[in-house]
Amino acid sequence: MPACGPTVQPLRALRRAVRSAALSAPVLMVVAALLFSLMGACVKLASARYGAGEIVMYRSVVGAAAMAALLRRRGQSLATPVPAMHLWRSGSGVVALVLWFYALGGLPLAAATALNAMSSVWIALALLGGAALASAAPAAVDRRLVAAVLAGFAGGVLVLQPTFEQRQAWHGFAALLSGLLAAVAYLQLATLGRAGEPEERVVLYFSLGGIVAGAAVALAASGFAAHTATGAVLLLAIGLLAAGGQWAMTRAFGRGATLGNAALQYLGIAFSFALGVGWLGDPFTWSALAGLVLIAGAGLSATLLGGGAAPSAGGVTR
Repeated sequence: MPACGPTVQPLRALRRAVRSAALSAPVLMVVAALLFSLMGACVKLASARYGAGEIVMYRSVVGAAAMAALLRRRGQSLATPVPAMHLWRSGSGVVALVLWFYALGGLPLAAATALNAMSSVWIALALLGGAALASAAPAAVDRRLVAAVLAGFAGGVLVLQPTFEQRQAWHGFAALLSGLLAAVAYLQLATLGRAGEPEERVVLYFSLGGIVAGAAVALAASGFAAHTATGAVLLLAIGLLAAGGQWAMTRAFGRGATLGNAALQYLGIAFSFALGVGWLGDPFTWSALAGLVLIAGAGLSATLLGGGAAPSAGGVTR
């Protein structure tokens, strides 16, 4: 039996390496993009039965319950030492979520996702502007990563082909604004990660904000719709997919470089396009396929350039 020792140690090391790779920032962002794309498809289906506020509220109820259970299971407190950070992150994130859900009700799945994904461009501009105001050296921001973000956005434009009909104009504007507010929320995620807040607690407070805001929007609109079996299943799926995606994204932004994670978010457009064509009956175009190639290339480039690596202290690209 002692002879097994030299064999067991490498196996344990391999298992630890596999577990570490599976929870790396790039992998987590790919998982988050897929889960959010599936959630978007379910939201689009649910929009025929429920308003945007209702969907946000029910999604947040499931997420809050799941995260509270995880925190309790791990013996972590529900209270936070940085409530102001959570308020800022939750406020911007919840408003962005309501706007995106509204956009999903009137736009093709890939189109709404592409406009929302402009958050990465706003992040890049914010980081570049911050570096300029701080008189940082040009090398402080990896312009190759910025190029990857912009290439991903160019792919999103090809997928989107933004020629909205007049009746879709407000939905398009809502998706665009949701991307701007999401950029604020994503930057705050990195700050919460550096503050040592566990991912589950971040998602919990975001979900609590979603419950309050979603209920308020629903009451201010047309109230609450009656449930059906199909509607209930869709709402549950939205909540579970959102909780999983939010947890993966929060952990990725806490561990990885902000611009690298931002570029990988563009994979969500590719996933949404595939779901739209294969499930929801959205039309297929060759220009959209070219956009998907650009999006995949942007995500791969960000990973190869080290965009998934943990940021250095004081780095601009977080």
